[in-house]
Amino acid sequence: METKVLSSGIRHTSLPENYVRPESDRPRLSEVADCNNVPVIDLGCGERELIVKQIAQACSEYGFFQVINHGVPKKAIEDMLKVAQEFFQLPVEEKMKLYSDDPSKTMRLSTSFNVKKETVHNWRDYLRLHCHPLEKYSPEWPSNPSSFRAIVSNYVKEVRELGFRVEEAISESLGLEKSSIREVLGEQGQHMAVNFYPPCPEPELTYGLPAHTDPNALTILLQDTQVSGLQVLKDGKWLAVKPHPDAFVVNLGDQLQALSNGKYKSVWHRAVVNSDRERMSVASFLCPSDDAVISAPKQLSDDGSPAVYRNFTYDEYYKKFWSRNLDQEHCLELFKN
Repeated sequence: METKVLSSGIRHTSLPENYVRPESDRPRLSEVADCNNVPVIDLGCGERELIVKQIAQACSEYGFFQVINHGVPKKAIEDMLKVAQEFFQLPVEEKMKLYSDDPSKTMRLSTSFNVKKETVHNWRDYLRLHCHPLEKYSPEWPSNPSSFRAIVSNYVKEVRELGFRVEEAISESLGLEKSSIREVLGEQGQHMAVNFYPPCPEPELTYGLPAHTDPNALTILLQDTQVSGLQVLKDGKWLAVKPHPDAFVVNLGDQLQALSNGKYKSVWHRAVVNSDRERMSVASFLCPSDDAVISAPKQLSDDGSPAVYRNFTYDEYYKKFWSRNLDQEHCLELFKN
């Protein structure tokens, strides 16, 4: 497994031992309920006040929501999913040219989460790309399929703009100027994880990705509309998020929980797999600049609520996050006042 990607086409009849979770740490799929009331926010409805109110409610109660009429062209989305599929269908010898276990690389194909640190691996292959500034990173992206760089570049620009619009609405929902959060986050970095989850012989014994929160500011997830796999934790129970047609899932990362002074949630979420169908997803991450000082605006800590978290730079947080295991306690706990 350390030298081969799961999408090599090998079909296992049983789960290899190094993917089997201890009994206390399994998905218990039969106990997962469908999340039928996940907030779906129409960004194109024209009623700014309503959008901001709905976002405030979703961020405080769920930590995530889905957006429709989001302004990202349907063709950009379809092309992205198609070229991602084409990439993972390449011969394994071709894909292995891009394989690396080094998380510091700005472009790499890898598997699981952090192969070097894990004792139990995850049933996932992923292509990790740094995306901003485009002119710096896109030349190192895969050149096969030949359309990959052009399609992904277009998609990256569209999703970045969507992320900025969402951040402005989140800022307003906290009673701040719409530019406040973007000003704190600085020149935001952007990463992407193109995820491929092959069919798994025993999905109840493993994860595509175990429970975690995202260390960044905002995650915009393009889900496979045919196969669900995303689950979120709400009120101590795991809920399955059914993909909504033509929607993105937006979830808050740790930095927005800190910036909101704990009013908004960075949601615990995980990916499960299934036995008969592969699943794709494309996660785009907006990240503060490394030297951005994450500090709740005074309006959120001067109203009788003391600052929940100490000031820290994103670089300090990110290094701490990656030095741990993915499913340890919330990394923000280490930054509490």
